[in-house]
Amino acid sequence: MTADPILETRGLTKEFKGFVAVNNVNLKIQRGTIHALIGPNGAGKTTVFNLLTKFLPPTGGTILYKGEDITRDNPADVARRGIIRSFQISAVFPNLSVLENVRLALQQKLGTSFHFWKSEKSLDTLNDAALAILDRVGLRSFSHTHAGELAYGRKRTLEIATTLAMEPELMLLDEPTAGMGHEDVDRVRDLIQEVAKGRTVLMVEHNMSVVSGICDTITVLQRGAVLAEGPYAEVSANPQVIEAYMGTAHA
Repeated sequence: MTADPILETRGLTKEFKGFVAVNNVNLKIQRGTIHALIGPNGAGKTTVFNLLTKFLPPTGGTILYKGEDITRDNPADVARRGIIRSFQISAVFPNLSVLENVRLALQQKLGTSFHFWKSEKSLDTLNDAALAILDRVGLRSFSHTHAGELAYGRKRTLEIATTLAMEPELMLLDEPTAGMGHEDVDRVRDLIQEVAKGRTVLMVEHNMSVVSGICDTITVLQRGAVLAEGPYAEVSANPQVIEAYMGTAHA
């Protein structure tokens, strides 16, 4: 028997002045899994993310989180429920240290105010928690480095760290390995697999080696609609998927 999904969409639709960007999308994201949205450019993947995190209102359909209708929630409501998207919280402040970035994310999670002009002692109490997160993502040795000085792959890792600081139940990652070299891709892939323990991850990702290696379920979008869904072996053998996406991905 299949467990109840942590997130479900029913007939999710988004139109922009007559253009249907997301067309009657039905998703079921099972708790404790890594689920990928893939598809060619313009398939509607990022629009789906924007609908799920309430940065865009849907034209039609329903979004359920743990069985509750969150279709009309605002972004802050969704975040409080435990749905956190990387980049959603202005993750990286380039002029602050890596430690300070994570510390501020922890502070936001606690609901305390940003008082930069006051003593930092209140933030110092969060150091242990911040350092534990940096240990987990492999950035502790960069804790006093300004975020703006990090190499690209490590900046993306810091974004994941600040997202972790918000203690998400459902973590949304939008192309976490985009623009990375092989070494960074491998590091971030392993990190995603590690941080997925005890939570659910929904990700948009173009790198098929990442998707095939760590994702339990893959949903393929084409022109805003679901073309196929299932484990990688099944989806990658689907002739429609090969024609629409896989062939171009490996061309």
